[in-house]
Amino acid sequence: MDAKYDALFTPWKVGNVEIKNRIVMCPMGGTSLFGWFELTGCGFDKEAAKLFLERANNNVGLIIPGIAPLRDTFWGKWLWQNPKMFEELKEFMDEIHKTGAKLFIQLTAGMGRSWAITELVGPLHKNKFTRALVKPIIDTSHELASPSAQPARWAPDIIVPEMTKEQIHEIIEAFAKTAKLCKDAGVDGVEVHAVHEGYLLDQFAIEFFNKRTDEYGGSFENRYRFAAEVVHAIKEACGDDFPVSLRYSVESKLKGFAEGIVPGDDAKEMGRDMAESERAAKYLQDAGYDMLNADNGTYDSWYWAHPPMYMPQNCNLEDVAHIKQFVDIPVVCAGRMEPDVAAAAIAEGKIDGMGVARQFLADPEWITKLIEDRLEDIKPCICCHSGCFNFSSSKGHYNTQDLTDTMGLARCAINAETMQSKKHYIKPARRVKNIAVIGGGIGGMEAALVCAKRGHKVTLYEKSDKLGGVFIAAAAPSFKEKDRDLIAWYRREITKYPNIEIKLNSEVKSLSVVEADEVIVATGSSPNRIPVPGIDKGIQAIDFLLGKHEVGENVAIIGGGLTGCEIAYELYLQGKKPTIVEMMDDLVVTPGICLANTSFLRDFFKANKVPVHLETKLCEVLDDGVMVQDKNGMQYKIAADSVILSTGYKPKPLAEKAKHVHVIGDACKVGNLRTVIWQAWDVCMKL
Repeated sequence: MDAKYDALFTPWKVGNVEIKNRIVMCPMGGTSLFGWFELTGCGFDKEAAKLFLERANNNVGLIIPGIAPLRDTFWGKWLWQNPKMFEELKEFMDEIHKTGAKLFIQLTAGMGRSWAITELVGPLHKNKFTRALVKPIIDTSHELASPSAQPARWAPDIIVPEMTKEQIHEIIEAFAKTAKLCKDAGVDGVEVHAVHEGYLLDQFAIEFFNKRTDEYGGSFENRYRFAAEVVHAIKEACGDDFPVSLRYSVESKLKGFAEGIVPGDDAKEMGRDMAESERAAKYLQDAGYDMLNADNGTYDSWYWAHPPMYMPQNCNLEDVAHIKQFVDIPVVCAGRMEPDVAAAAIAEGKIDGMGVARQFLADPEWITKLIEDRLEDIKPCICCHSGCFNFSSSKGHYNTQDLTDTMGLARCAINAETMQSKKHYIKPARRVKNIAVIGGGIGGMEAALVCAKRGHKVTLYEKSDKLGGVFIAAAAPSFKEKDRDLIAWYRREITKYPNIEIKLNSEVKSLSVVEADEVIVATGSSPNRIPVPGIDKGIQAIDFLLGKHEVGENVAIIGGGLTGCEIAYELYLQGKKPTIVEMMDDLVVTPGICLANTSFLRDFFKANKVPVHLETKLCEVLDDGVMVQDKNGMQYKIAADSVILSTGYKPKPLAEKAKHVHVIGDACKVGNLRTVIWQAWDVCMKL
């Protein structure tokens, strides 16, 4: 191992618990050991347990599973009322401790205004009759209870109820009882969720959200009272030597309701600023917390706690390192952390631990590979949130994530096996077949790898001189370094299998020339063509991304979907002046794209005054701009030196599905990296 990583592998202590290295697997929604979304009540989650045990066997120091709600979302049963789960937890802890890892259970007070109301649940809550009708199953008023009545983050037309003092005291009691059961089960500590990310305890702490006039609102001490009373109760039940970590946001990065402060924006902090955070960190330490597991942000600035690829690497380090100066307890920093940067910060005493979350979903062995100097073998997380947390929202819509996705968080777009081990797994083929894969994009390469691992002989045909397909263009922007790393990973990985033959510069125009038992068609899609005058004067998005066309200073982008917005963002970073034209009433309205990603783009364009024309359609492409029409029928001209067309794609299959022909990815239905990779597994496991 390179000596620059040495500091990551030194022991440290949280309270009296010694941890073998400084790498902390941070909590993620969907990885609760007590189940995430079970209609029959919480039950010990064997899939999550398998996930953690595999990571524990690959050298992680401290594991913190995803939030365990103190009270079931469904049926309203308190977690401490289910002793069987803790019996199963005890058996699991014995297995974890054999690996040398430690594990803290994260317990949550709740979400309050940040509860991700879906389009299914929203109408049920808004109607008094249906709200009362479903209350025995799901008590939406309890789930949404917040420090004060205010609009819900995901549904501004819903006013959340104010939490009663009786409810507060019930939650404090539940923290203590549940923590004691965790301790008795052999858990090494608990983490309180959270004065962090705008969740319930954070809403009480932040004056912007807390307008109470009782002892839980108003003054600094009153606003942080709830969090202080929680740790007091846990320590009283479990003893002072039982570690209690706190998930903590240093700054809220809050500009206003549903609007965050993007990097570089000097807007006034409406939430917890650094001055208050310096005081709060010390206050919470003195209340009894033994560790701060820290980053930044709220659900209104979600991209700080869930950084997409647009956020800088190590984006929270400076703020977290600053706050460490005001406490004596260990401080962990999370947020696109890079191992070399984290190791240097630990060696310099700026932080005590490196928090990592979604990289563990992409590659469970990444720490082992780092130790073994196999960095090129690490499959990189690309910060897409497509599989792990694709809660999505746009103007006028609540959380539009599909219910089946909500039930299965913490999966991974680029690792189909993560949290899906019963669905996606490698099983040796009963009969070795000759399989032809047409198209060397990500889908084609994934299909080739799965088939090869199962023992088949694979011939991969790619019409160009390099593997990567359309993802080469998608990975072109400057902020897509992890996407480029992923392409490089695939190109290396596929050469490790002698039963894969790669044929570059080999365009297959007809399946009649292919000799194979099975054929997988992964030929992607082609751009939509809008039938308007002058369309040929525009530049297709893919051609711009591949560098085939230069653009001028003023650029009109037709289409405000993800690709169009990313192009506009890249152009702004280059110092150019983009303008976005979009027919819908918001940018990036496609379901399945995480709000952390989309809200960054929306907030960035707003903060930097990038012109966005919503509910506006293209009428004509001119030599010096475009003619457009707004929702009122008024036509006007937008001057531009160049016009980029980002108006979607349509499947371009080489052949239709047949008994031995399998069409996957965009060639089947235009989607994203997750859809093509998971579909490749679905098809290849059956061959």
